[in-house]
Formats: sequence, structure tokens, C-alpha cells
Amino acid sequence: MRCISVFLLAAAAAFAQNNFTTGQAARAVIGQATFTAQNPSSSDTVLGAPGGVAYANDTLFVADSNRVQASPVNHRVLLFKNLSGQLPPPNAQLTYNRKCPVCVGTATLVLGQPDLTTTTENIPASPNGLRSPTAVASDGIHLVVADTDHNRVLIWNSIPVINDQPADVVVGQPNFQSAGIPGDTPNGHSLRAPQGVWILNGRLYIADTGYNRVLIYNHIPTKNGADADVALGVPNLTTFVQPDLTQQTTSASASNLLNPVSVTSDGVHLFVTDLGYNRLLIWNSIPTSNGAPADVVIGQPDMNSSVANNSFSGFPATSTATTNVETPVLCTQSTGTDYNGKPTYPPTCNATLSFPRFALSDGHRLFIADGGNDRVLIFQQIPTQNAASADVVIGQLGGEINQASDAADSLRTPMSLAWDGTNLFVADAFNRRVTVYSIGANSIPYSGVRNAASMKIFSLGNVAIAGTATANDSVAITIGNSTTNTGTSCGSTSAASTTTTTSTTTNTTGPANAPTGCGTSYTYTVKSNDGLLDIANALVAAIDAGSGDPNAFAFLDFATASVVLTAKVEGADGNNVTYVTSISTKATEVLTAAGSTLTGGGDASRLGPGTLVSVLGSGLSGAPAAGVSADLTQPALPTSLAGTQVYINGIAAPLLYVSPTQINAQLPWELIDTTSVNAYVRSVMSDGTVLVTTPIAVTVVTQNPGIFTQPGYTQDPKPGEVFHASSAANGAVLVDGTINAGDVATIQIEDRSYSYTVQSTDTLQSVRDALVAAVNQDPKVYAVAGVAFAVNFQIYARIPGPDGNGIPFSATSTNSKGSASLVLTPTNTALCCANFAGSPVTSDNPAVPGEILLVYATGLGLPVVDANVQPLIVTGQKYPVGGPVTKPVNFVSSLAGGKTANVLSAGLLPGTAGVFEVVLQLNSSMPTDYLTQLYIAQDVYISNIVTIPVVSP
Repeated sequence: MRCISVFLLAAAAAFAQNNFTTGQAARAVIGQATFTAQNPSSSDTVLGAPGGVAYANDTLFVADSNRVQASPVNHRVLLFKNLSGQLPPPNAQLTYNRKCPVCVGTATLVLGQPDLTTTTENIPASPNGLRSPTAVASDGIHLVVADTDHNRVLIWNSIPVINDQPADVVVGQPNFQSAGIPGDTPNGHSLRAPQGVWILNGRLYIADTGYNRVLIYNHIPTKNGADADVALGVPNLTTFVQPDLTQQTTSASASNLLNPVSVTSDGVHLFVTDLGYNRLLIWNSIPTSNGAPADVVIGQPDMNSSVANNSFSGFPATSTATTNVETPVLCTQSTGTDYNGKPTYPPTCNATLSFPRFALSDGHRLFIADGGNDRVLIFQQIPTQNAASADVVIGQLGGEINQASDAADSLRTPMSLAWDGTNLFVADAFNRRVTVYSIGANSIPYSGVRNAASMKIFSLGNVAIAGTATANDSVAITIGNSTTNTGTSCGSTSAASTTTTTSTTTNTTGPANAPTGCGTSYTYTVKSNDGLLDIANALVAAIDAGSGDPNAFAFLDFATASVVLTAKVEGADGNNVTYVTSISTKATEVLTAAGSTLTGGGDASRLGPGTLVSVLGSGLSGAPAAGVSADLTQPALPTSLAGTQVYINGIAAPLLYVSPTQINAQLPWELIDTTSVNAYVRSVMSDGTVLVTTPIAVTVVTQNPGIFTQPGYTQDPKPGEVFHASSAANGAVLVDGTINAGDVATIQIEDRSYSYTVQSTDTLQSVRDALVAAVNQDPKVYAVAGVAFAVNFQIYARIPGPDGNGIPFSATSTNSKGSASLVLTPTNTALCCANFAGSPVTSDNPAVPGEILLVYATGLGLPVVDANVQPLIVTGQKYPVGGPVTKPVNFVSSLAGGKTANVLSAGLLPGTAGVFEVVLQLNSSMPTDYLTQLYIAQDVYISNIVTIPVVSP
């Protein structure tokens, strides 16, 4: 394999303290075969839309139903006994025994159904029938289930041991056959659609949702229809409840509730999620009297507020002249300023709640399932003051974000929580799963797993300087941002000359009074002895002076007298950087921008299966700072290197290189059928301790190509790892059009012609193959069929070296009855560009227009597979030399120097794992440019932009 330098080294950093971290991914999933499967076919391993979850005595209990319209509703409770034997601990070495070794869990018993596949709604009440059970709890001895649509709570006096085992006691009904409600006036032994249960220290707690109250039983009932001892949210056990929800009171207080859906306790505090009032109430001790007021409220500034996401007080903005908030209440961190300079605040933050569904404490931390915001809030200590802000957010990337999806780091309406001392279990109803989170070393940042060939993809732009340099002419480039307020730089001018300065204020978008889109103008007044290159150089110097432009770097392209701009922020956000040119009246210089915004920014953390990736972080391994590399002479890559492993969906990824700050690995091919996976590092350190990083989510796409670049460069665009393809002069012919019997295809080599008459049974490929066979009779050249999406073949001189350059060739198609339907397109008129095959393209040995080049890349996705190819594509194993030529599933295109480069083939490089060799031919009319920009693309995914030197003869 040719030298492909893709791996950067950095100094090791100290280990991070183990903890939960905002945006972390789940480390495991229960109820689906992958994180994103969402299989609705319920079984012992597949969940429906779970609404409740609990843990006790090495058993996970899952109420596989809900009342939020997530589907399917399976009307059952599953027991996963011996959970520790099913769910590996966070630091375990995993065995590859399934496509997702961390997608686990087989239910051992079911309640509410006769077996583990039946999901019938049990409308008549019975001792064992369940109808929309939404909550479950256990103290390790008893099991309690909120049988919501039967308006009752069932109690098993011991953990059930057989499927469909009947309950021992019913609460809320006089007997097991009754399921009605007493009306709008409750009593001490009635329930109305209860959605929360808890059992601890001999007490039973019920969130009696429909009656807007929480009931406390000081002793676990042993007889049917038992009366509660204490009611919270109401002054007594018989308070009338308005049946029309739209007419119910909205006057929140410390003593009332509106549709509470969960109640839990850590033995000291009592926690109630008050859904209707968008808050969590905390009692600092277990209440003993009816209507006892709560001590602390979370999600609201005070006990009398109740709106969802109550992030501020004041009034919404009615025009650009007013701020959207006057006085922040919960979200105290300003996000910026409005047009009048007043602070603005986000609609959500770590302190807001929207329809909270569950709260749970491990005695120290407090966890809240914030259902309406699709997240779980974690407080490192139980709050003692109102409106406290959470320390960590799980399910979102931050408190101001809601990106609900089925990704490994996302949630959609989390319903309930359970804690086993190590793992936090979350019932993720709309994703049909239970996700499992645990603490780890926070060593890998968000998007810390990236395409190894293009770890950062920056947007680029270009301003060409042409015309004639004339003294005292004024030229300018204005750089701004279409979405970001550039602050004080808006409308300012930076001079590129200390002798003469022309102020130019440019607003690239929006009205004149709006800062968004404003930019800084970099103006230069031409001197008498200047040339075009001097003008370009002066503009570059102005843009980069001091701390530089806030949006872009600039550098000079000497060969074309152009200013090349690179966004300072990576990814698609760089595509928002605007740039425009201007010149003074009657100026003779011409400034031509390649576009109105920088382009080409992409997300290098969106990865195709089989991609070579870099895992970035700190303290990832006990390997030396210089790192340890795998032995690439072996047929397969190791999955453990220097005591370090990378697990992706529980699969030990093949490793190429390991250091404390970077690990290079391959994303398994097996992940083709998912859109999100988790990734974490397990390392045995030099002292024998085991480091396990906090999992992060990785987005998996069909493909997202990246071109390998030369080492030692820090600013984009970087020189690409590009090589001359052939020692012999060559050319190419594209075969297109439609098949029409009688068309005659002719290839002319000097004075020799080779023809083929198209048959009705032909295809474009068979015509190509016939022409290849015909040309191979020629004494001076031979032909090779191309393997690409466009049907083509290449013609090579039989004699290597420059002697083959200049052999003329042409391709035509004719038909005696008129114009031919077959279209033959030669890419040049003569064989050219003989070089040394495999030698790098450098300034000393540049590419020439029309030349065929080899570009090395990764991330082009799983190739088209057939019976011959499929067994040869194995994660971590080299694609064999002599194996069938492969091509990606999706079309590969290329642009070089702003002109289409013909992709002749794009297949796995034999002798490597995960590397693709892209064979492309430059346009024959390209000009000289030592910084010619080149990229490849598939569908909407564009690789990083690299440069190659091109010299036109």
C-alpha cells in the first residue's frame, strides 16, 4: 500500500473524572436489535412503547404500555430476571455474538398476557388481566403495577414466578372484576386512571392522576379496596374533581396538583412530577397530613407558576424594537442581544420543564424525565431551592436544544426511570426501547469520532484578481456571516494600505439596521508599481492582520493571483460565511468571487460503514504519547492494541493506531442497516486499572467520502494524497446514449480504425466490451474497461514513457438511416500524460490537464456486493489482491479546478482495509494552478477539498 499519511498526533491530557455528561449516548439498549430498529413486532426481546420501568433484586420490570399514544401498546409487564447476566458491566470486554452486542435483554416472564408474544387488550378486569399498565414498582419483595385503564393498582406479595400470574391484592377497586370509577367525587379507596406507583419502607404511594392527587398508604395494603392514609394535592380524600380538563383550575400552589403522573421517594424526600403544572415538587420529608405543601419546586420560579418551559417573565417580542424577554427567571444565561442591544434568552435551558413524566433519586442525585423536552435532567445534588438548574442533560446536546430522534444519544418523550446503582434505565416510549446510561471518563467530545481522511471539513471560497492594475483604483473584499451577528466589526473597514484607505460599508443580507449578515470590508488602494499579484497579496494581508477576520482565513494562490478564503468554523456553519467584492468607479481591475458564500463545509462525524475513523479525546489509552501502530503486514487489523479497544455498538473495532489522544479504527461494515450507533473506548492502563470512556453517538449514513491529505499541514485546503496513475500515455472514451441495432461504433487510432455494429441484444456495457476487444488488436495501444457509474474504457500506449504521448485517437458512432443513438465521447484527442505510475503528484512532478490520477479516500460506503464480492468484504480484513473490482453503491463525481473530472472507477484498494482508490481523469482544458482544488462527492455528501498542482503545457 502506498504511504497514506492521515493520522495526527497530539500531546496526552489528564484523565477526566467519571460522571454523567451532557449529550452522552446510551451504552446499551433493551428491547430492540439496534439503537434505531424500532421493530413493532413485540416478543421476549422486542418491546412495544414502554411507559414504566423499575429495578429491584437483579430484575428489570418494564410496563410495556403508555397513555401518550406511542405504539404499540402491549398491555403487559415484562420481567427481565438475572439482569446482570444479560447486561454486561460498563468495563466488560464484549464478545461479538450479534450485530449489536450491547443491544440486549430477553424477558423471562410476562404479566397481563398468557405468553411473551400475545398483546391483547384485556378489557374485562380480572386478577391477571392488564389494560394499559403505565407504571411499575418493586421493593424487591412486592411488585406493584398501575393498571391505568382499569382504574386500579395491583399488588403481588412476592415477585411472580410464572407467566400471567394473578395479583394478590387490588387497590382502587373493591374486587378484581371491578374497573369503574365512582364519579367526580373520589374517596379514600377509589382511583381514577393512576399513572404512578412507588413502594418503599413499607409504604405504598400512588399518583392518582385523574383525581389530581397523590395517595400515601402507611402500610402496604393486604386487603382489596384499602383506604389511603394521606392525600397530597387536595385538602381531603373526597375533594370534587372537575371532569372537564379545560375547566380545571390552573391556579398552581404548593398544595395542589394537576394530573400528577409519578411519585417516588428516596426514603427521606418525596418527589412528584406534576404534569399539568409543568413542574416537579419536592417534600423534604414524607408528608403525614392531607394537602401538605411542597417545600421545593423545580421547573418553575415559584409555587404559583405553571406554564411549560417558563424560561422568562415579561412579554414576547412584538417587533424588532423590543426584546423577547425583559427579566429572565429560569434561563439566566443570555444567548445574545436583539436589535436594540437588549439581552435575549433561550426558550429552554437546564432549569425548564415541559410535561415532566418521572423523577427519581439515588439518595444523592436527582433524575427527571422531562418528557415534553425529550430529555433527562440530572442534578448532582437534590435541590434545596426553587428553580434549580440541572447539571447534566441526557437525550439532548444542551439545555437549549431539542433534537428528538432515535439516535443513540437522543430520546423521544422519556416516560420513566430506574436506577440499579450503576445504570440509569430510561423508558423511551416513542423509540420502542429502554436505554441504559452509565458514568464514564468523559474523554471523547461530542462528534469526537470522525472520518480519518477528513477530520474537519471547512468551507472555502475564492476571489480571482484579473484585469489591469491602475494606480489609485480601490478594490475590496467584504466578509460577513448570514446568520451570526458580527458585533462591532459590522460595517467597519480594515485597510490593506497604510497610505490610502477607502471606507466601504457593505451589508450582504437584510435591512440596513440589522446586524445579521454585516461584514468587514478589506479595502486596498492600488499603488503605481503594483501588479495583480501585489493586489491579491495586500488583500490577504489585510484579512489576516492582527487576530484576523472573525469568519475566515485568507491565503494567496500565487499561480492565479487569487485570494483563497477558508472558514474559521468547521462544518456546514462555514457555508454561512458571505463574501462580496467591490471596486471603485472606472477601476480597471476585475475581482470575481466564486460565489456569494463559502461552500464545501461538511460534517466529518457522519460516517459511512467501513470508514476509517479517528477517535479524538484525552487520556484514551496508556500507550506512549507517540502512539502504537498496528502491523499492516498482517491480513487483518487487531481489535486490541496497547491494551486499548474501541467498541462501536458493542463491536470491537479494528485498530490501526492508538495513542492517548487519538485512536484510528475502522467503522464496522455491519452497521449498514442503522443510522446511529454508540462508541466508547476501553483501555487497560499501565497500573492495571480499566478506563472506560463515556459513550458518544455516531451518525451512520450510506456514505460520506473523505480524501486523505498530506501530513504537516494545518490550514485547509490541504494538499491531497494524489498519485500519477500511469507510466503509459492514456486516454478515455465514454459510452453513452441508447442501444439501437445497426449503429456502428468506431475507434480510430492514428490511421487504424476498429468498428463494432450494435445488435438489438446489446447493452452499453457489451458495446464497450466489444470495442475494448477490438482495440486490443492494435499494435501500439490496448484498452481496459472502466469500472464506474458511467460506462467507459481507457486506452493505453503499449510502450511506457513519453514516447506514447501524442498518439491521436477518436471515437464516433454512425447509422446509415440517420443519426446514431449510441454516443461515444473521447475525453481528449490524443494519448497523453505518461508519468511514473504510483508517484505522488507534487509541485516538482505536477499533474497535467487530461491526466488520469489516483485519489485515495475512505467513507464511500459499502460497495455493490454479489456472491463473489460479499465474502471478501470483512470488517478489519484487507481486501484481497486479485479480488473482483468493486464500485460503490452510489455514484461518485468529482470537481477539479471548477471543472468536472471524470471518475473512471472507485473501488476498494486491494491490500488495505477501508481504503478506496478513486481513478479520475482531469479535464483537458484546465489552466495552470498549483493550488487546484479537488473534491469527490456522493449524493449530498461532499468530501473535504484538497489541492493538487496542475501545470498546463
